[in-house]
Amino acid sequence: MPIEAQLDRSQGSLTTLSNGRHHWRADVGQALGGGDLAPDPHDLLDSALAACTALTLELYIRRKKLPVTRLQVLMEHKELKNEAGQPVYRMERRLAIEGSLSSEERQRLLEIAGKCPIHKILEGEVQVHTELLP
Repeated sequence: MPIEAQLDRSQGSLTTLSNGRHHWRADVGQALGGGDLAPDPHDLLDSALAACTALTLELYIRRKKLPVTRLQVLMEHKELKNEAGQPVYRMERRLAIEGSLSSEERQRLLEIAGKCPIHKILEGEVQVHTELLP
C-alpha cells in the first residue's frame, strides 16, 4: 500500500502521512523552520527499525515461549562521512531484555534482532526512483 505525505503549508512544515488505514505526522525542528510538532524524518526512519526489531523479537519470544518480562529497543543515529567524503548514516540499536533467560537465549535474541525485515532492507541496496506526476 502506498504512503501518501500531504504537506499543510498553513501549519508550516507539518506533514500528514497515511497508508490508507492509519495516519501519522512528521515535522522538522524549529532550527530548520518547522514547528517541531511531530517526529522528524530521521526519527521516523529510526523508529521503523526500532518497531520492526521489537515486533520481530516479540514474535520469536511468543513462539519459543521465552520468559521475557520487558523488551525495549533504543535507537540513535550518527551522520558521518566515509573516507571518500560520502555520507554514512550509522544506526545504533541497543536492546534491553529482562526475564529469566540463559546467556544462550539472550545471544539468540540478539541474532534474531538482525533478522527483522527492515534491518535486512537497510543493510542491502536501497534505490530511490522519483518521477513527477502530471
